[in-house]
Parts: sequence; structure tokens; C-alpha cells
Amino acid sequence: MRVKKTKMSHASKVEAIWGWVFILPTMLGLIILNYIPAVNTVYQSLCKTGDFGRGNIFVGLENYKRAFSDTEIWQSLWNTVKYAIIEVPAGIVISLILAVFLCDKKIKGKSLFRTIFFLPMVCAPAAVAMVWKWLYNQQFGLINNLVHKNIAWISEPKIAWISIAIIGVWSIIGYNMVLFIGGLQEIPHDYYEAAELDGASKLQQFFHITIPMLSPTMFFVVQTRIIGALTLFDLMFMVMDKTNAALGNTQSIVYLFYTESFTNGNKGYGAAIAMILVVFIMLITLILQKIEKKIVFYN
Repeated sequence: MRVKKTKMSHASKVEAIWGWVFILPTMLGLIILNYIPAVNTVYQSLCKTGDFGRGNIFVGLENYKRAFSDTEIWQSLWNTVKYAIIEVPAGIVISLILAVFLCDKKIKGKSLFRTIFFLPMVCAPAAVAMVWKWLYNQQFGLINNLVHKNIAWISEPKIAWISIAIIGVWSIIGYNMVLFIGGLQEIPHDYYEAAELDGASKLQQFFHITIPMLSPTMFFVVQTRIIGALTLFDLMFMVMDKTNAALGNTQSIVYLFYTESFTNGNKGYGAAIAMILVVFIMLITLILQKIEKKIVFYN
């Protein structure tokens, strides 16, 4: 049975044309700024940068073979994972606690506190790095003056990566907190009233009502923060000097990609490093998607 095609009316055609006109800038932006660079990165990873940065030479999987045998890449990837292990859980826990307190109607000046905690997100990364480098300064830093110690916070290999992670936690608290506040405001208050009638304490309400009902927001924050932590660059680049003795124990894999691509001029090898990171993030994302149904409660 043939289905008779209906012709579009003039008004429908005009509406469709305007629809395409409105989405065209976004489509062009995605193609020019996302898809084309992504395809070019894959191609670059299969090439060796020619002399004076011109005339790439196709070398197949040679960059990947070199990358998998390069201990510096695996050390940088491990440094990035260590950073994420501190930044993601600590940032989420602190942000969640602050969000719960700032949703309490009894607390006065909530708007002021929310603004203060969100300020690090709107500060320029260069300014944040400069302030924290002063705080961590071994001789004149405020932290050493307070603890009366002479600790090399960002030049001692054993603790430098922890110091960087602390800056990351401080920087992201406000962003996470705003998302959690939005999620908390969506939880029906009836649940808490029913729990109080049943004699549940505030702590029991938190773990049996707040956490399950907030799990979709928490899952989103965890996913985005893991990706954000694994792609760390600006903070690392501005805090850690190239002459820093702890750079090898702290540099992220994106920092290494930048060094290989733009400092050493080997864009093919740098692209291979970027592709390894992309695959690593994709694997983690797939694992998170697999366990989403088991840990996330959708009401």
C-alpha cells in the first residue's frame, strides 16, 4: 500500500526554512570548531611533522608505538589520575555539605555566601595561579608563615601534586555547589515531613532521602568533573614552571601534549597523546554509563 505524500503548505515551508536558519550557526560552529579539528587530530596522529612544521609525513601507527613505550606518557597519565582521585571526591563532598547548609531556611545571608563560594569560578586562572603561588611560596608564603614551617609546597615531588589538587578543589567548589543547590530544590519537601513524622533524624533523612533523590545530579557532577580533572592544563601550566623539580611528578597528560605539540614542535606525536587521552576518557565514561542504572535513582 503506497502512502500518499502530502505537500507542505507555504507556511510550513517558511517555518522549516527559518528553523534551518536558526540552527545553522550552531551547526557551523560544531563543524568548524569541533568536528573538523577532531578529524584533523586523528589524521595528525598518523603523521610525522615535516621540516619547519610543514609537509606532514604519513607514518601510520609509529607515533602510537612510540607513545605506548614512552614512560613519560604513562607517568603523566598517572599524575592526572592522582589529581582526579583527590579533586573529584573532595570537591563533591565539600560542595554537597555547603549546598545542604545553604538550602537551610534558618541561615541568613545565603545569597552572600553563595556568591563568595562561587567567586573562584569567575576569577581568571592566571590570577588564581598567581595568588596560590604566593600562598605556597617556600620563603614568604602565607601558609608557611601560619604553620611556622619551611615546606616546598609546589617544588617537592612528593607533595606538589597534592598542592595542585587542593587548588583544583578550591576552584571547583562553587560550580558543584550551584548544581547541588539546584538539585536539592527539586526534592519535594513532603518526603522530609513524612520522615520527621516517622521519627527519622536529620542524618537519616540525608542518607535515605537527600542522597538517593540527588543521585542524578551527583552522577552528572561526577561525570563532568572526572572529564574536567583528566583534561587539566591551565592551572598546571600557570603554577608549575618548566624548571620546577617536581614537574615530572605533577605534569598532566594535557600538559605533556602541549609540550610535545607546541614547545617541541612534534604535532603528530602530540596528537597521538591526545588520542590516547580521548580513548581513556571514553572508557571511563562507558564504565560510568554501565553502572548508572545501579547507583542512580530516578523518581
